[in-house]
Amino acid sequence: MFAALMAIGANLTSWAPFLQVGGVPLSMAPFFCILAGLLLGSRLGALSMTVYMLVGIVGAPVFAQFKSGIFVIIGPTGGFIISYILTAYVSGKIVERKKEPTFPTFLIASLVGISTIYLFGTTYFWVANNVWLDFKMGYGAAWGIMSSFMIKDLAFTILGAIIAPRVFQAVKRATNYQKHHAA
Repeated sequence: MFAALMAIGANLTSWAPFLQVGGVPLSMAPFFCILAGLLLGSRLGALSMTVYMLVGIVGAPVFAQFKSGIFVIIGPTGGFIISYILTAYVSGKIVERKKEPTFPTFLIASLVGISTIYLFGTTYFWVANNVWLDFKMGYGAAWGIMSSFMIKDLAFTILGAIIAPRVFQAVKRATNYQKHHAA
């Protein structure tokens, strides 16, 4: 389900083209990536992001602007896609450390998640441009470009941290109910 949500979230600007900054699409993928870690846990969250990436690599148009293929991963924004795996794992691991996670736990996990996406993704963006795409830019310039997305991603990260505890508890209650009434 989260691999499908990632495909939808990555392509919102294809349906709403006004959601672009300088021709770069705003994406809901970071929101769904972090939510996958918060709700599915480290292993399943990372697995869902791996499935998303592999589906895109083999040709399904699930990446932003309905792109697909290995060249998207090699391109300047490929680091963000790769970072989703690590982000879901780290966010999920933080929540798993608490027996009964509360809002502060979800908030910390979400903020660590968005930081992971930006640190890995922006560094990869800078390396890709400077090393294999031969488009020279300073590291500060790469962060300057990405800063236009940070406010939106931070707002959605906080929103995810607000709704995650309720969804988490609902899923937990439903799965406990099914365990006790399955026989």
